[in-house]
Amino acid sequence: MNEQLEHILRTHREKGGSIIALLQDTQEAFGYIPKEAVDFFSEELNIAPSRFFGVATFYSQFRLKPCGRNRITACSGTACHVRGAEKIIGSLRRELALSGEEDTTKDGEFTLDEVACLGTCSFAPVVLINGAVYGKTEADSVVREIRTIRKKSDE
Repeated sequence: MNEQLEHILRTHREKGGSIIALLQDTQEAFGYIPKEAVDFFSEELNIAPSRFFGVATFYSQFRLKPCGRNRITACSGTACHVRGAEKIIGSLRRELALSGEEDTTKDGEFTLDEVACLGTCSFAPVVLINGAVYGKTEADSVVREIRTIRKKSDE
């Protein structure tokens, strides 16, 4: 990890990047922003860790926890909400056995992110699964897709 962090820091210093760019590069390298990375950059750049965490928690693009191999993004914006997003999200949470604030399955296979808007209101309700768009969808079809992905990974 330290070798990658040193490379990111070296690039940051050469280009004069911002905290946002540093966090983006870190997330690109690790899939999320590890606390160890924040501690490393804080020490090396003499910037309080709270500044890094402040930026990372302000922007929804950043993750402070590892995410699953398969990413599911469910829209809960107004158009999607009106057309059944809650039912879809509830079905996904049950299928993935996610409780409370959990967003990643215990086996690390799936992460479910709920977002305020995907900007595809005309296709509401919308779910992204590994980048593929499922528009005007229903809970049953999304759950079937999750089961198909699971079955393929078990083979």
